[in-house]
Amino acid sequence: MDHLSFKTTHVNKANAQKSWVIVDASVAPLGRVCSQIANILRGKHKPSFTPNSDCGDNVIVLNADKLRVTGKKMTEKVYITHSGYPGGQKRRTVREQMDRDSRRVIEHAVKGMLQGNKLGSAQYRNLYVYAGTEHPHEAQQPVAIELKNL
Repeated sequence: MDHLSFKTTHVNKANAQKSWVIVDASVAPLGRVCSQIANILRGKHKPSFTPNSDCGDNVIVLNADKLRVTGKKMTEKVYITHSGYPGGQKRRTVREQMDRDSRRVIEHAVKGMLQGNKLGSAQYRNLYVYAGTEHPHEAQQPVAIELKNL
C-alpha cells in the first residue's frame, strides 16, 4: 500500500488557479460584504489555500453607490487623513465620502482586512470596485456569486 500517494501541494504564482468573480455590494451591510470579499481575495474559500502566496481570485465589486451601513455610521464614522504638514488633518464622514467617491469606502474597508505586507498589497491589486452595474472586464468572463453566511 502506497501511503505517500497524497502529496501536499503548495500554490505559487505559477500554478495558482485564479478566476474572476462579481460581487454585488448592495446585498448586505458594509462590513459583512467586505469581509467576504477579503476572504475571496486571500483565497480562503479554496481547498488549495496557501497563506504565504497570492492564490485568491480577482474580485469585481458592483453597486458601490448603493452600499448600506447600519446605525448612525453614515454621520458618525469618520475617515481621517493627514497631508504631512502642520494642521493638515482632514476629516470626512461616510456620507461625505459616498458623495465624493463611493468606491473608496469599500476599498478602505477591504484594505484594512488584508495583511499589511507585500502579499496584502498584491492581493489588494486584484480588487476592482465600480459605482454602477457596468464594468470593463467582460473579456475575463467573470462569474457572479452569491455571498453566503451574511
